[in-house]
Amino acid sequence: MRADARRNHDRLLTEARTVFAEHGTDASLEDVARRAGVGIGTLYRHFPNRHALMSAVFEGAVNELLDRARELESASHPCQALLTWLHEVVVHAAEYRGLSKALMSASSDSALSRCGTPMTEAGTALLTRAQEAGTVRPDVRIGDLLRLTHAIALAVEESPGDPDLADRLLQLTLRGLT
Repeated sequence: MRADARRNHDRLLTEARTVFAEHGTDASLEDVARRAGVGIGTLYRHFPNRHALMSAVFEGAVNELLDRARELESASHPCQALLTWLHEVVVHAAEYRGLSKALMSASSDSALSRCGTPMTEAGTALLTRAQEAGTVRPDVRIGDLLRLTHAIALAVEESPGDPDLADRLLQLTLRGLT
């Protein structure tokens, strides 16, 4: 990528992060382009659709969650490690209004849903470890847990006045896992 194209790309990502955090994932892409100092055509040359832009924006946070999952794989309490990671997934999803809804509705071949593959793999490692330790039922599936985290993030998003809601819902979920 040429230097000017790289600068445009980086500015678009920076501004998209800000706009999505302020206004949610349904925010105006024209606003993202304007704040980045480029035209909408430049945005679409770098990111062919909203899901591609969202995927690029959230890639950094996903990488942090993947690193965190690897750290937690060696934790002494596998069930607590799984719960900690799921809580961090909820916190991440809640940072951007509309992210959970977008992830839940993304088609399986979209750029946004492809972010989910490494997350599923990381979560599977934590879940398997907790199941092998006998602290989580063997019939629990990581896909179900990730859907629950997105549902919790949606609930938190709709209840901004209840800062403890995510923890309560995750604890309730945990009781259903054992």
